[in-house]
Amino acid sequence: MLLGWLTRIRSLQLVDVPKPTPGEGEVLVKLSAAALNHRDLFIRQHQYPAISLTAPLLADGAGIVVALGPGVKRTDLQDQPVILAPSVGWASDPRGPESLAFAVVGASKLSPVGAAQEFVCLGEDDVELAPPHLSAVESAALPLCGVTAWRALVTKSESAVRGHNVLITGIGGGVALMALQFAAAKGCNAYVTSSDPAKLERSKELGAKGGVSYKSESWEKELQGLLPPERPFLDAVIDGAGGDIVARASKLLKPGGIIAQYGMTVNPKMDWSMAAVLRNIELRGTTMGSRKEFADMVAFVREQQIKPVVSRVAQGLNLEAINGLFDEMKAGRQFGKLVIDIDGSSGSFSRL
Repeated sequence: MLLGWLTRIRSLQLVDVPKPTPGEGEVLVKLSAAALNHRDLFIRQHQYPAISLTAPLLADGAGIVVALGPGVKRTDLQDQPVILAPSVGWASDPRGPESLAFAVVGASKLSPVGAAQEFVCLGEDDVELAPPHLSAVESAALPLCGVTAWRALVTKSESAVRGHNVLITGIGGGVALMALQFAAAKGCNAYVTSSDPAKLERSKELGAKGGVSYKSESWEKELQGLLPPERPFLDAVIDGAGGDIVARASKLLKPGGIIAQYGMTVNPKMDWSMAAVLRNIELRGTTMGSRKEFADMVAFVREQQIKPVVSRVAQGLNLEAINGLFDEMKAGRQFGKLVIDIDGSSGSFSRL
């Protein structure tokens, strides 16, 4: 079963397709779970490039390798739980994709792969063994938000360092939560923003040192009061909102501090101030991540026993329930990932 969508009415539909057969160097994965990203909401709103009407939605997926195609070298993958790499065309260059054909999978003209289906064929190098402490649902919650957060914090911010002060804005979304968990595991002093007091409190359970409401007219002053006296400045900001973050954060960042920008949900344009220039602040765009960064991120999750936060799970390929997940994302109510338990196995990896 393939989960597609109709562009004219922006609705989801289920489509029956033949079970695929893995080709040369490919593996066949029986998907156990898949997860939503804001990208999928933007696709349904026609706000994303290179949209495909035939490739299934969703970049995040996890399942069991049930067959190996001819020539597969990683024969140890047979019958193993795996996580799908969420993109193609970017091997390892830390500066950016080596290929102009770089794409996130799911409803993309640049890749036939999508996680919203029961079976998928993909290259043997396009999967990572799932960390054994994760369920299928948790594994599916990891890929895109995990690699995006990893790149923003570890590769771009240069502040995944014990004792460094890092601000993570908009806590509650998948990327922000993963960035918080990575920062805490790295020994950073992580601070967060949200408009929801409950989300600020829950973030402390995940390792945040404190948080402030971005609805406050002077949240940067409130945050200043939370910083340790021996290091009363921010080393970096991990931001996915945009808006006035440069003007606000420049007052707190150390000279030469970094804003790692992975999204702009408030507005597709931002102001750049002379105050930021005079403080030698760096604004660094960052999006998704390379295949190497994805592998490094999964290894770190395995080593540190990190579990992605799951907000809600829809059981089976039930369109009403899946549309409910999209509604929750659009309203911004979630705290963590919104996941589809494809085979209804209660979050476990199913070989049946």
